[in-house]
Formats: sequence, C-alpha cells, structure tokens
Amino acid sequence: MLLGLVVTRDDELLGRLQGYRTLRGAIPGPWEAWLVLRGIRTLALRVERAGANAAELARRLGEHPAVERVRHPSLPTDPGHQRASAQMNGFGAIVAIEVRGGAEAAERVCSGTALWVHTTSLGGVESSLERRRRYPSESPVVPESLLRLSVGIEDVEDLWADLDAALTASQKP
Repeated sequence: MLLGLVVTRDDELLGRLQGYRTLRGAIPGPWEAWLVLRGIRTLALRVERAGANAAELARRLGEHPAVERVRHPSLPTDPGHQRASAQMNGFGAIVAIEVRGGAEAAERVCSGTALWVHTTSLGGVESSLERRRRYPSESPVVPESLLRLSVGIEDVEDLWADLDAALTASQKP
C-alpha cells in the first residue's frame, strides 16, 4: 500500500493539485484504509527487526573472505556512520556489498541464494538482493560486483546461512 501527501508553498502548483484532487478524488477506499491500518500497527516492530538484522549481517559480512567492501551506517568504518549516529534512531535495512571476483561472482551469489529473493524490491518483510550495474546504461562508477541487500524480518541465522553459503560458493569457478 502506498499513501502519502503533497506539501507545497507554490500557489500555482497548489491550485493544479487541488484541481486534480477535485476531479479525481484524493482519499483511499475503505479496503486500502484497512490495509494501511493493519500494516501500521506492526510497522515499528518490522522496522526495528529489519534494522537489527541488517546491522548484524553487515557486521558478519565485513569479516567474510568473499566480500571486498560493506556499506551500512551501523558500521564504525562506514563513511556515513558518524552522521547516521547523530541523526537516526536506527541504521536502516539496506546493506551494500562488493563481492570479490567481479560481476560473475556477484551473479553467482544472486543465483545461489534460496531464502533471499533476487529482485529489485525494497522494504518488504522478505529479504531481497539485487546486483547493480547489470545493464550498459548504468553508471560506470557503480562497481559491477555491487549487491544491494534489502534485509527483511526473517530469522537472522537463516538469512546468514543462506548468504554465507552463496558467497562461499561464488568464489569457486
């Protein structure tokens, strides 16, 4: 479910938005409202669990021989750690890693997981991973071995076992 609001100081834009809302409606239906209410009741717990899982996985990934680099603001070595510590109550559920062995090894990690879903999706209760820079149109500054992990709320030991096995296997030709 995706709901939101628009805020503006621009009077012209406000007029256009009000016109759009008047003609098309601006409220969710009863079903959508119920889905939001149902989900928001456990949102804090899900965010807390996903963040804790991500921090633990980031810590472990930093010690894994198949991983060249880990980015997660919970890590004291992360360039964003100090700012995140000052501004945030948690560090989020997104972890980025660079796999040793380049694009081929990163692809092997993606195809080697059973629990992690290989997809472009963020913020679900299920954990997903995606290899960035798969297409020629993507920026060359993005490493070909970069994996973005959206950590979910599953048991962290299950997530780790699956990821560890895929990383270890990725280093074998």
